[in-house]
Order: sequence, then C-alpha cells, then structure tokens
Amino acid sequence: MGSVNVNRNLTDQFYRYKMPKLMAKVEGKGNGIKTVIVNMVEIAKALNRPPMYPTKYFGCVLGAQVNCDVKNERYIVNGSHDSAKLQDLLDGFIKKYVLCASCDNPETTIFVHQKKGTISATCKACGYTGNISLTDKLSTYILKCPPDMNTGPGASVSKKLKKKDKKDANGRSSPHDSDEFNDTGLGENGDDDDDGDWCENPQEIEELTGGAKKLTLNADLEKSVDDRMQMFYDYSSKRLTAETIDVAVQKEIVSEAERLDVKDKAVLVLCELLFKDPLKLQNVIKANRTLFLRFTAENTKAQKYLIRGLELTIKLFPNELLPRVAPILKIFYDLDILDEKVIIDWSSKKKSAVKQLASQIHERALPFVKWLKEAEEEDSDDSEGDEEDEDDDVEVVYDERSRPDKIMEVKEEPKVSPKKAVVDAIKKEDDIDIDAI
Repeated sequence: MGSVNVNRNLTDQFYRYKMPKLMAKVEGKGNGIKTVIVNMVEIAKALNRPPMYPTKYFGCVLGAQVNCDVKNERYIVNGSHDSAKLQDLLDGFIKKYVLCASCDNPETTIFVHQKKGTISATCKACGYTGNISLTDKLSTYILKCPPDMNTGPGASVSKKLKKKDKKDANGRSSPHDSDEFNDTGLGENGDDDDDGDWCENPQEIEELTGGAKKLTLNADLEKSVDDRMQMFYDYSSKRLTAETIDVAVQKEIVSEAERLDVKDKAVLVLCELLFKDPLKLQNVIKANRTLFLRFTAENTKAQKYLIRGLELTIKLFPNELLPRVAPILKIFYDLDILDEKVIIDWSSKKKSAVKQLASQIHERALPFVKWLKEAEEEDSDDSEGDEEDEDDDVEVVYDERSRPDKIMEVKEEPKVSPKKAVVDAIKKEDDIDIDAI
C-alpha cells in the first residue's frame, strides 16, 4: 500500500504530509453491491478527522447510502466505486475540511459551536483561524456530530462508540454499535427508524459532545468579556505591525473578533494599537480606512465604541490631540467610518469615557458638530422645497429671435449642499468599496 501527498496539487517528493493511498473493495452483487473502503481509519488518522466525515462526504457527493461500523472499522458506500474515483472525491473533502485556507497546510483542527451553528478551523502551522462555509450536507452532519477531541487524531465522533457491545434485556445489541446513516434519514432497510441514525437523537448528541465542548476554541466564549478582549489584543498586536494592514491580515483580525464575539468593542483595541503616535493619527486613520470600515460599517455600536477609543487616546495625548478633536472627527466622517447621526447623538448627550476631559472634548468638537447640524438642516430644507413644487426649477424665457408662439424652458442645476460637496470630493479621491475586497 503506497502513500500520496495529502495535498495532491503539490508534486514535491519531499512534501512531508502523507496519507495512505485509498483502497476500495467491491462486495456483493445486484442491488446489494457495495464498496468497502479498506483503509479509511488510516486515512482519517493522517487527516486528523473522524473516519465518518470523509465516508459521509462520499455519500453526499455520490447520492449514496453509507454505513459506518465503528466497532469493526468497516466504512461502506453503497454501489460500485473504484479507488481512483473515490481518491479524487477525497481531494474535495481535504480542500474544504482539512487544508488551511491561508497556508494550505493540513495541520488544522476543526471546532464546532452548535449554539451559533458555525464550524471553524484553526491551523497549528500559521495560526490562522476562520469559519468553514456551510454549503453542503456534510457540514450539517458535522454540526450535529462534532468531533471528540479527547480521542486524538483521526478519532471517531465519540469514545462511546468504541465501547464493547452492550446487550439489552432481550440480548440484542445496542443500535449504536453499528452506525448507519444516509441522506434520506432512513435506516438501511428503508425504515424511518430513529435508532438507525444516532446523530438524529438530540439527547444522544448532548452526551457525546459534552466533553468536546470544553476543549474547543469556542470554549473561550465562556470567559469574561475582559478576558476575551485581552485575547483579541494579544492576537491583533502580533499582526498590526505596519501602518497599512493588507487585506488578508484585516480579514484574519475580523474573523478573530467574530470568534471571540467582541466585534463591536474590537475598535477599542484598534485605537490602542494604531494610535500610538499622536502626530501621525490622522494619516493612520486614512491608511486603515478599510480596516475600520470592516467593523463600523452599518454598526452603530462599533461606531460609539470607536468614539470612546478616540477619547481614551486623547486622554493619553491631551496636549497634542485636544486642539485637533474637530479635524479628527471630520476625517472619520468624511471617510464614512462614523455616521452623522452617531456623532450628533454623542455630542448631545455630552458623555465621555474620560470624565476629567469630557467638557473640553465636547467643546473642541462643537464647531464640527454645529457644521453637521447646519448641513443637515440645509439638506432638509432643500428636500422640502423640491416636494412643494417641481415647477419652481423651471424658468420661462422669451426669445426675441424666435417666433412669439415659441417658448423655451430652462432647467436650473440642482443645488449641492456644502456637506455633500465635501463628501463627494473625498469619495473621488479615496473611493474604496469594502464589499469588493
């Protein structure tokens, strides 16, 4: 039995991640024909995944019923399938559920958060953490049957399935000793039997995954907000090493904030890490516009925390930043990082994260806030005037050179408010669509 590269797109003979070449054996005839994957357990160990996952993947792709007998280590796909075909299908499973999305190394571990309905993967090689897209039936199965990390690489979904046969009062074996499942939810004989697919039993799922939850990264959600914020700070401080952060790093930072459920407050950490030089603060904001937008776009809470982070930064550098409060707010506004309504609400409540400087900060921001309000009122007046009479924009002009019965209509150019003119000018210079990144 030979071996192949886990990532078969790489032909390097010195590639150190190997797995056994898939061996399939066709058994039976007619309607009872089936394919046994002889070395599925060895392959699963090499991939660090439960053997049921790639077997179930074959069933999903081929539309065939599968049978996983964990006790006897027999993994079967109904129908006749040759080894080469199954090996090619296995590449699809490896690409989505094994290889790291960042470095393509197979040193990943998957974690399931059933309450949130997400599956994440963490790479031991590069430290990348990200969610796996839930686009096929296998992801639904994994959500129901998370891996038991206590059993080590390639382990089955639960230690419970490895125990000896348990006999009931009538001497029958437990239905869990032979794990059968298929895409229709029916047992091997086509009966709608709940015991045929142990993953459909919610109580059983809870028992099987109780130990695994404690060992997943998502157990971090059980920690306090302060602890999770500190974890996010430690993670981000290692990646925010340059004035301008590339897109890949930005996505990693956002993904970590989502994993720790601190996306709203994450901007506090960004302020602490990025605003270390008060003299370069405005340039840093412009350079990292897209990073801030990933957190604040259509997120009022994050915008409020961003203002709080700015206030805390002003507290550290009052002499340098107090005189520049209005220009800094205007930069945030011009770059669409802060919305007009959020700034006005903040100024009207006159609350601040820095009590001793609250009055001074609001006083320095007053000219910009006043300009925002005036621009808002002007826009409101313009819109009301347009609704009253559309004919007001039309001027009747008499032309002596033309016949008396001919009249020309001249439409006035629409008025542009000062605020809109400023925003349009900025967008022409720096128009970045975050959704296109």
